[in-house]
Amino acid sequence: MLKILLLFIILIVGIILGPLMSGHQGYVLIQTDSKNITTSITAMVIMFLLLQFLLIFIGWCYRRLKRTSTFTHSWIFGGYKRSRARSQTKQALLKLAEGDFKQVERLMTRNVDHAEHPVVNYLLAAEAAQQRGDYFRTNQYIERAAEVADKDQLPVDITRVRIQLAQGEIHAARNGVDKLLNYAPRHPEVLRLAEQAYSLSGAYQSLVDILPSIMKIDLHSEEEILKLRQQAYVGLMNQIMAEKGSSGLKVWWKEQSRRIRNDIVLQVAMSEHLIECNDHDTAQQIILNGLKQQYDERLLLLIPHLKTSDPEAIQKTLTQQLKQHGATPLLNSTIGQVALRNGEWANAETAFKAALAQRPDAHDYAWLADALDRLQKREEAAQTRSKGFMLTLKRNDDLEK
Repeated sequence: MLKILLLFIILIVGIILGPLMSGHQGYVLIQTDSKNITTSITAMVIMFLLLQFLLIFIGWCYRRLKRTSTFTHSWIFGGYKRSRARSQTKQALLKLAEGDFKQVERLMTRNVDHAEHPVVNYLLAAEAAQQRGDYFRTNQYIERAAEVADKDQLPVDITRVRIQLAQGEIHAARNGVDKLLNYAPRHPEVLRLAEQAYSLSGAYQSLVDILPSIMKIDLHSEEEILKLRQQAYVGLMNQIMAEKGSSGLKVWWKEQSRRIRNDIVLQVAMSEHLIECNDHDTAQQIILNGLKQQYDERLLLLIPHLKTSDPEAIQKTLTQQLKQHGATPLLNSTIGQVALRNGEWANAETAFKAALAQRPDAHDYAWLADALDRLQKREEAAQTRSKGFMLTLKRNDDLEK
């Protein structure tokens, strides 16, 4: 275009200056074997410019014709393939909704090079192959998706980890989410996969570390987050108990925040671990401190399992609970069990009878019978055992029905 403009400018200049130089044009002689051609310099320049313009116009027509031919070929053949690939992708999505994974895989991989987003086709084909249990093709599609994705590898890596989890490759999936978290730490699907991988692999500290990010993006409700945190901390307790025993548990527990140490579920879990480690004194301290903060029957249920060197502290706490929260069946039963262990037969009889007056329980009947035997009340003890036995039979019949 610039050349054409330049030629027009020269032509206009020639037209203007031509008449001025009409008396000084000179001439040009072109001689051949049979002819002599004579013309002025001005005419020669004009003819040269017209020839140049003609050549440029012929070149432009040629390029336009060639480009039109290429476009027509692409439209006829490439456009048809793209249209077919688009149609097959739509059919594959419908088959995916139907659960026909074999057809999904077939349709997604046909004309995939002409699809609008080949990487998506390969990833969905990989998911379909995984659902069919064809792990070889699954890996093939994942690798092909990685090739066509170029720099945008995040969808490929996420799909790879998801498939690894589905195939039970837990440690490979954990390695994958560790890498994903480095460059997409708040991506919802990355965090969801990390939660699964860490839970299944027992990486509870890593699970605790990502909980703040999970909370910020509202991946779960507050109740679900609480359960997840409790699950992670109980898992940590199991690991520490296995590696370091009771001493390691006590050190770790002291290092936790007040929020963690005041969590009833974690207090119960910690006490159970300490009782299992035969550290009853530390377990008793946690249970009694927990009951002072709030009444909870899960803590009460652990008291009869304590082999304590300070029974008076337990008795004092139970008496306070009785005054503050009233005589609940479980509280009366717990008082009776503690009294029975301490050899206080009369107190045990009173407590068990109070518990049974509130609700019948086979265990309380049995413990009451033991206390009555110690008090030489044989006949009453036999009647009590009979009531407990009949209650057990009745409950077993109800369960069978």
